[in-house]
Amino acid sequence: FGPTVWATRHRVTVYALTVLITVFGLTSYLTLPKELFPDLVIPTIVVNTVYPGSSPSDIENLITRPIEKRLKGLAGVEKINSYSQQDVSTIVVEFSVSEDPKEAKDRVKDAVDKARPDLPNDLPQEPSVTDVDFSEFPILSINLAGDYSPAQLKKYADQLKDRIEALPQVRRVDIIGALEREIRVDVDMNQLQARNLTFSDIENAIARENVLISAGEADLGQQKRTLRIDARFRSVEELRNLVVRSGFGAPVYLREVAEVYDGYKKRESYALLDGKPVITLNVVKKAGENLVETADAIFALLERAKQDLLPPDLRVVVTNDLSERTRLQLDDLVNTIIIGFLLVTGVMMFFIGLDNALFVGFSIPLSSFVAFLLFPSLGYSLNLVVLFTFVLALGIVVDDAIVVIENTYRLFDNGRLPILQATQLAATEVFAPVLSGTLITALPFVPLLFWNSIPGKFLYYLPVTFIITLFASLFVAYIINPVFAVDFMKPRKPGTRKVFTRGFLLSLVLLLVLALLFYLTGSKGLGNFTLTIVAFSIFARSILSRLIEKFQRSLLPGLVTTHQRILAWCIRPGHPKWVLLGLLALFVGGFTLFALNPPKITFFPTRDPNYIYAYLKLPEGTSVDYTYAVARTAYERVKTVLGQDNPLVTSILVNVGVAAGDPFDRSSANAPNRAKITVAFVEYRQRGGRSTRPYLDSVYAALRDLPGVTLSVEGDRAGPPAGKPIQIEIASEDPNLAIEASQAIKAYLDSLRIPGIQELASDLVLSRPEIRLRIDRERAQRAGLSTAQLGLELRTALYGKEASKFRYLEDEYPIQIRYKEAYQRQPERLLTHRIVFRDFSDGRLKQYPLSSFARLHYSSGPGLIRRKNLKRTITLSSDVLPGYNPTLINTQIRKALAALPLPKDVSVRIGGEQEEQAKAARFLQGAFLAAIGGIFFVLLVQFNSLGIVLVILSQVLFSILGVVWGFALSRIEFSVVVSGIGVVALLGIIMKNGILLVEFIEELRKRGYRTRRAIVEGASLRLKPVLLTATAGVLGLIPLAVGFNIDFVSLFTHGDPKIFFGGDTTFFWLPLASTIIFGLTFATGITLVVVPLLYYLLHVGQLRWGHFVRRIRYGYLRD
Repeated sequence: FGPTVWATRHRVTVYALTVLITVFGLTSYLTLPKELFPDLVIPTIVVNTVYPGSSPSDIENLITRPIEKRLKGLAGVEKINSYSQQDVSTIVVEFSVSEDPKEAKDRVKDAVDKARPDLPNDLPQEPSVTDVDFSEFPILSINLAGDYSPAQLKKYADQLKDRIEALPQVRRVDIIGALEREIRVDVDMNQLQARNLTFSDIENAIARENVLISAGEADLGQQKRTLRIDARFRSVEELRNLVVRSGFGAPVYLREVAEVYDGYKKRESYALLDGKPVITLNVVKKAGENLVETADAIFALLERAKQDLLPPDLRVVVTNDLSERTRLQLDDLVNTIIIGFLLVTGVMMFFIGLDNALFVGFSIPLSSFVAFLLFPSLGYSLNLVVLFTFVLALGIVVDDAIVVIENTYRLFDNGRLPILQATQLAATEVFAPVLSGTLITALPFVPLLFWNSIPGKFLYYLPVTFIITLFASLFVAYIINPVFAVDFMKPRKPGTRKVFTRGFLLSLVLLLVLALLFYLTGSKGLGNFTLTIVAFSIFARSILSRLIEKFQRSLLPGLVTTHQRILAWCIRPGHPKWVLLGLLALFVGGFTLFALNPPKITFFPTRDPNYIYAYLKLPEGTSVDYTYAVARTAYERVKTVLGQDNPLVTSILVNVGVAAGDPFDRSSANAPNRAKITVAFVEYRQRGGRSTRPYLDSVYAALRDLPGVTLSVEGDRAGPPAGKPIQIEIASEDPNLAIEASQAIKAYLDSLRIPGIQELASDLVLSRPEIRLRIDRERAQRAGLSTAQLGLELRTALYGKEASKFRYLEDEYPIQIRYKEAYQRQPERLLTHRIVFRDFSDGRLKQYPLSSFARLHYSSGPGLIRRKNLKRTITLSSDVLPGYNPTLINTQIRKALAALPLPKDVSVRIGGEQEEQAKAARFLQGAFLAAIGGIFFVLLVQFNSLGIVLVILSQVLFSILGVVWGFALSRIEFSVVVSGIGVVALLGIIMKNGILLVEFIEELRKRGYRTRRAIVEGASLRLKPVLLTATAGVLGLIPLAVGFNIDFVSLFTHGDPKIFFGGDTTFFWLPLASTIIFGLTFATGITLVVVPLLYYLLHVGQLRWGHFVRRIRYGYLRD
């Protein structure tokens, strides 16, 4: 093989290349951005339009519908969801994931611009078009509390916000729980009307006087000076003394018709930390920035701020710190990789010897370093998906190196060839089958590259990382490993081998000196690590080598002999049918057990929650102050059920009004009637094996009887957003039909009391209180007024209007004019408001009381109008109680809905998580079939025999059978996405075993062996590599599957391994690891017997078919 020949002749170059790969690969690993999960770039565009003072119905008709009509025809749009609520229209446009997000945003912007003429002219600001960045969630929250006034706390929060936002890694900082300053001009209606003034008079007077004007430059001969008029208000007193009108008698001052004071906007939010009011700063980092480094920069900034900005008695508490969990979980996976590497290398020592195992084990880190070198150019981060892929690849990337090194050792050890020629010939002999095996292993991951969905994008790093690492291992096996073999591989010598040679003792002395240097320089961890290498070297030479030799001389030959006997019995005449019947019984029994006692089936894996979220929703129209009072009561109940000073709980945070809804639910982000309680738990390793899942039930039970509260309690979810596990969507062109159908469905499902449903809630809100103003249109028009004029006048009087800005130092605050609160609390008094206008027919000023044209009518209207794909849609949703299977619950719901008669114009569908789960299942089924097709083609090219290809492909059935039995017996939950990927990945992993067996049987037959002998001897001779590759693949995943973890840094630096079982990474990846372990273990055991048997039956069938064909031909020719 040309590249191997070149490498072995240019060994210095290859050593230099190895050093470069190691150094730069390790540097790349250390400097890669670190994330918990990959950043999702999904083309989802949000159009937000604010129209204060408008009801949901008005928002729908005036804002939402006109924009929707323009968005409907855009290319690439998959779904349009809109939410019309008080003051705000939110339209979420979801594009296909194959669309470019920037182009999608531009299309939406163009559509909104085209819809602008159809929107109200008095919008306070233009509709905003933003793209959803799924990485735009707080990485940590900074909470400020102390005995300070709201203004002082807000001042400190603003100053801290400015400093944090100056960091290059930070996108923005959101402040929650603070009062917003404004200059209030509360107008007295009676005084205003007594002086024949209007709101416009006040607004114009303020705007005309609060100005900064540049008048140009004055030429003073040798210099020029700029002329400026700075008439901006410097105090509230200046504003009070403003002359609103003059020239008609005595001047009218603003203080005479209004109260002017420096105050705050109406409170929109509250925040509590452990029961005490706080101001919370949520920090959002920029996409692609290193989460851990960003958090470290913020913590360093906080320490500086405590010294030179914040007073010493101000309490600063950081909560919801994602960097801590990211750091710990990434470290856990790195430790898992190390444990897996040690196990894989250890088992290889017993099968191929100590020195050869070290050669092969060396390929694992080198292959990883090659992958790390490519990651920066691909824009990848270091996250849990990437690191798990290395865990998955641990026992697989060594396969190529095992074949090459073992073949080299075989040619070299028997003395036939010198090491250089043996290395070159060995690589040449096995290149074709090794390349074929690598292609087959990689092929099942190729379809995953084209998974155009949120789960596909979320897990995109997995197939890319695996394929890169796999082909990197091929490079290492054929370029680097042969060079090390040439210089370091030694043949076995007969007789007793000297344990402690001079060279070995010299190496130990050098290592001891190095350890001493580490200790002297304070590097205790490195010193302990070096001593560990010394201890292992002595153990390996004195004890381990003898154990390996005993295994290879006694146990391994015994396994081979046993396998030969079993195989010989299976292919005896009359025996194959019993083997096949036994296999059929396994199939029937496995699938029957799975069907009768199915495991819990989920979309993404569930885990012990790190956070519990309790979402409280009060009736529409509830004030933020009342919601706050209810939230405080709820907090006390939650605190009681958690227990005083619970060591598992780090904090309890309460948000009211802002950041109080599910962040993935656009209809519940900010509202005065919503509150959220967040319970944060300590990291898994600090829980002492105690589960946090029971607290989900406890919190729900404590809050479920709060009067007037719609409750949802859930834990933090693993994986990307997918909606609620139970979500029923009812849509109709006729809103009344949709309302009636949703109420009927909810009542019917509630009556069935299906176990596992937490609380079926509807997003339909019909009881939002409204006051409607009925205008006598004809009478108003006769007076020269339009309905729009009347509406604007009333809007300004009630909601207010910003007249100008009040500047204080570097900040600006709105100057807001409106009637006094007394008028807002008594809407009837607003009818006495006089409308003053100029009649353009005669040029005279006219004034009429509003009561001349309008009457008040108390009623109620919808609090939220949700539309999906331009149809009014009502959603019933619920979380699932812990321990219940959401898939089975949805199956029961479907059966119930099928029995419920509904109007023809009403459509009902299951959405949310179940919809995404069904899409994922369909894709993975297609990927499974595509992978089989690709593998079939590669095998057909390699063997040129349809029968042999089918024999090898039979392993697919064995692996699936192993997965079925494994999940049915273990009761581990089956994740459609994560376990499904495992089933697809198994296709390539298990094929190598069958190929090794069949290929060698074919080789022996070509050498003249009879078929039965070739089958028995060929399969037995390949028992060792088959067991080795399968065992390595399983052992690489075992630490993750059982959750076994050792902190190696702590072990070497402090002598404390901090051993624990479980963890978030185990919960998330357990279904995939279990899938491969079950499938690979079962398929390997069956393959070693059944594949040779099927090959034998194929041979017998071919003989009989040939005999049959010859008889036909002979008879035909004779006749």
